[in-house]
Formats: sequence, C-alpha cells, structure tokens
Amino acid sequence: QVRLVESGGGSVQAGGSLRLSCVVSTYTYMSNCMGWFRQAPGKEREGVAIIYNDGLGTDYPDSVKGRFTISQDSAKNTVYLQMDSLKPEDTATYYCAAGPFRLCRLWAGYFTYWGQGTQVTVSS
Repeated sequence: QVRLVESGGGSVQAGGSLRLSCVVSTYTYMSNCMGWFRQAPGKEREGVAIIYNDGLGTDYPDSVKGRFTISQDSAKNTVYLQMDSLKPEDTATYYCAAGPFRLCRLWAGYFTYWGQGTQVTVSS
C-alpha cells in the first residue's frame, strides 16, 4: 500500500503563489508517474501536472502551463507543485497521485494511489 500525504494548501489572493507538497511512503514510486489533480465543486477531476520516467518528463494542461511547475526530491520522497500567478478559477481541492507506470498522460486512469486532498482557495 502506498500512502500519499499532501500539505501546503490555503487561501491566497489572485496573483499569489502556493507550493503544495506530497510525501510518498514508498520510494520505488518516485521513479514512476506522479501527478497532481484538482477537483472543484460540481466539476470533474482535472489533471494539472504530471512527472514521469524518473523525473525526466513533465506535462501540464494549457490552463496552467507557464504558471504551475511540478518537481520531485527523491531523497525526501516528496513531489511538489509550485503554483504561481494563481487565479480564482484555480480554486479546488488538490490531490496527489501515484501510479505503477513509468510513462503516463494527464488522465486519472494511470494513477492507483491518491492522497486525501488539500484545499486551495484563490480570491479575486
């Protein structure tokens, strides 16, 4: 069983920044697909960043490209999501996810384990 624990959520004004952290209980998953997804009330879960193939690849949807950056520190078993230039539409619960594959896409089906979520609220 892989356990994921997120932290770093909170409230911020538009244009501000937050950094989310996700501690992974199993080191071996750090080489595989890790991702951040978000879900706002009444909306479907959306992938906002993935990192894969031992950190060699990343991908983002157009909605966050240039504003969000995913990274990992294997020595700390931690994946980060740096969020800059935040907008009110970024308000959601953010989830960390881990999958068994080395390659993946921005789709929840690639991911097996999920964290409990951390709330991000951006006010205008």
